[in-house]
Parts: sequence; structure tokens; C-alpha cells
Amino acid sequence: MKLDQIHPELRQSFKYMPTLPVYNRLFVAFVNALMKIIPVPKAGPGVAIESRKLKSASVRIYRPEGALSGAALLWIHGGGLIIGRPEQDDRMCARLARDLKLLVVSVGYRLAPRYKYPCAIDDCFEAWQWLQGSAQELGVDAARIAVSGQSAGGGLAACLVQRIHDGGGTQPAAQLLFCPMLDDRTPARSELDGIRYPLWTNRSNRSAWGWYLGQAPGGPEVPVYASASRRENLTGLPPTWISVGDIDLFYDECRVYAERLKDVGVPCQLQVVPQAPHGFESIAPDAPLTRELLLSANRFLGESLRLAFDPGRIAHDSRMSSSTA
Repeated sequence: MKLDQIHPELRQSFKYMPTLPVYNRLFVAFVNALMKIIPVPKAGPGVAIESRKLKSASVRIYRPEGALSGAALLWIHGGGLIIGRPEQDDRMCARLARDLKLLVVSVGYRLAPRYKYPCAIDDCFEAWQWLQGSAQELGVDAARIAVSGQSAGGGLAACLVQRIHDGGGTQPAAQLLFCPMLDDRTPARSELDGIRYPLWTNRSNRSAWGWYLGQAPGGPEVPVYASASRRENLTGLPPTWISVGDIDLFYDECRVYAERLKDVGVPCQLQVVPQAPHGFESIAPDAPLTRELLLSANRFLGESLRLAFDPGRIAHDSRMSSSTA
């Protein structure tokens, strides 16, 4: 993909962005080792961060200064199901906590290829159960919790919401999915192999899905809660917000998932960002395009979680947070 196909506000950030060979297991192991020692972008002032270990998962808790709104957000990091850690999203999670006075809980889950399905989704469900059980202690209304994530984390969030729905009990108030990885059938589309998508190509996608599932992606059957788009009946899922760039590998699967949700009466907002590559909101957090997207996310969370805030103030605070992080 040529640089002039990317939005002008994002070109500088993606100008030297390499296509990572995450289809190589040694490279994946190297990246995960490196991520444990390199510093992450600072979260900025006004948010206390605490980590706790659960049975299999871990959680990283972001608590803003002052009075809480009583609502919370369960966040799931990206990385193609094979790389990443909660700390990589300190800036994003702290911004959400600070702007909306939310308690944000980010999940540390086990990664493929060492840990195949269902380890990641089991860990996310464990974190959800912990947050529900600890809601009173944390000052959270258990009925005002949204589930969110980016990329593979967005896909896990979508699967988690499905699993919670089927189990009954208190349901998420909303799901907020940034460029989610929803469909294991995308890597089986060979016509996408020749497109050099920035950051995440279909070759990487095929390897990641294969390692996670323990089988070739796109087959006739996948396990339940492994690939969100494979679910036949989406009725009864919570209000949904999905964002994706129109030059993202995941554009088609996000668009179709949003349409299917709407078809069964689930309120769904699809934010298609023109000329935006995968994960741009993390790579170019200060771009006006990113700020507009995050303001849309704030509005959706404000409505879904019954928050009282001024969107204009939030937009200003987000710019200040970015400049001081």
C-alpha cells in the first residue's frame, strides 16, 4: 500500500512503519521479550495504576483522582492474540479513566502460540467475573460496566460479550470495539495476500489465527467463542460501537458484523475512518483524526454508562492528556 493512500494526518506516523514478520515464531518470542523491558508511554498525571494477579489472568487497574462515576470499563489489549501486554495501553486506559471518571480494568491474558484457544477467552472471562465480584469493593455499579478492546482485544471483547450473554446474569452495558479482529475466515481470502497493509498483513493474520485456533483458519467449524463473526444469532447483545479504517485489513469483517447487529435490532454505531490503517489511534494518538474518533467513543460510553460530562471539555482534556503523557 502506497503512502499517498493513507490519510494526510497519518502519513508521517506510518512513513517508516515496517511490515512486521509476526508469522515467524522466533520473531514473536523476541517481540514479547522486548516488550517486557522497553518503557511504555507515560500514562500522564491524575490516574493511579495497580496490578493484581488472578488465577490465570492478571488485571491492571486504572483509578482516576477524585470521585468516580460509578461505572467501569473492562479493556482487552491487542496484538493479534500472539503478542502484547496490558502496559502497552497505559496511555489509552488512563485517558479513558481520567476523561470519564471511570474505573478501567485491563486484562492480561495468555498468548498463542504457547497458549491456544480457549486460554485467552477464559482469561478474559475470569477478569469479567473478578470485576463483577469486586464491584462493591471497587466502587462500581456492576450493571454499568462496558467491555472494550483494540484489534485482537476487540475480537476477544466481542467473543466475551457473547459468552456472558449465553451464561446469563448481569450483562455488559455496552461493547466498544476498536478495529476488532472478528473473523477467522479473512485470512483464508487469498486475494488479500498481495496487499501490503500497514502494520498487519493477511499473512500475519493467517499465522496468528492458526496458532490461536490450533488449526487452519477459515475451516468449516471453529470452537464457540473463538471467532466472533462465526456466531449465527447476534440477538440480545448490548449496544455496540465499532471503529475501523477503510484501508484496514479488517474493514470488511467489521462492516458486516455491524450490519448483522443492526439487522437483529442491536443498536450499533459503525465509525469508518477514511484512509486510516490498522491501529492508527495508538500509532498517531495526537492526530486530529484520532481525537475525533476518541470523542465519538467518549460520547458512546457517556450515553451507554449514563455518565454526565461535557463533550467539549472531554475533547480539550484529551488534547491536554496527549501533550503531557
